[in-house]
Amino acid sequence: MRQLTGLVAAGALLAGVSGCGLTSGSPMVDDVKPGSIGRGQPLKGADLTVASKEFTEQLVLGAIMGIAFQAAGADVLDRTGIQGSIGAREAVKGGDADAMYEYTGTAWITYQGNSDPIPEPDKQWEAVRAADLKNGLTWLAPSELNNTYALAMNQANFKKYGTKTLSDVAALSKSDPGAVTVCVESEFANRADGMPGMEKAYGMKLPSGSITQMDTGIIYTQVSKGSCTYGEVFTTDGRIRSMNLAVMADDKKFFPNYNVAPTVNSETLKKYPAIAGVLDPITKRLDNDVAQELNAKVDVDGEDPHAVALDWMKAEGFVKDG
Repeated sequence: MRQLTGLVAAGALLAGVSGCGLTSGSPMVDDVKPGSIGRGQPLKGADLTVASKEFTEQLVLGAIMGIAFQAAGADVLDRTGIQGSIGAREAVKGGDADAMYEYTGTAWITYQGNSDPIPEPDKQWEAVRAADLKNGLTWLAPSELNNTYALAMNQANFKKYGTKTLSDVAALSKSDPGAVTVCVESEFANRADGMPGMEKAYGMKLPSGSITQMDTGIIYTQVSKGSCTYGEVFTTDGRIRSMNLAVMADDKKFFPNYNVAPTVNSETLKKYPAIAGVLDPITKRLDNDVAQELNAKVDVDGEDPHAVALDWMKAEGFVKDG
């Protein structure tokens, strides 16, 4: 997912930039016209390139951005699906692409090298925006969509134990130690912003036998079956909804905020300032419920990410059939 893909070595970065398709791409050819956005086609005559990372949510968001630009009159080149966080960021930063949706937590921690997240989402966005202006990137207004870590459980265990917050989980680990078993990715098990930090923040210490490491996709299956009481999840993953999992609230706000916001090459934005007005209404509509719904259409129902994005843009009235 987006937190992990940015953690690559310098050699991998160079390989990614040279081999991730930054010189390729295909035109977006959606037959759309303005709905509630893009009226007057303020981007008519613009040639814009949209980028994204390679996982489901990013592919959908990249398509949403490209469709919006088309409705506003631009010709759009599709360079979504770039491998790794840094490769996609470098494409926008270096001018090989013009814009993408990015996560504030990834920028603050992975790109800008900070170790401590800023608890308030808006303040973290402001800090990220200020730091990236000197990198030639401008962050537009953020969304409520926050693709961060969480623990989740199935409904049977939720009814049995009744935990709603991570503080509740910590209390249960003391009152009934055998009840708290957790399935996590190997990286989450060892990261400071993962299991060790979470245990410290919430005052719990689980025995090693209560923690099982496995691949991301398997975690959801095992938690759904009840093989683990709790599993590490990403808060916008479509499988949360499709498997009807209960997500524990991070009541002490330990996990970093990963709010989505458009990042635009600053020179592009100077040339086409209307980009902000085109994207703002869409970004304001994005939240975790929307993301879970759209991600599930791809990951659970097997639909094409671009088709999912187009259907949503039409259903929301942002664009109309051309």
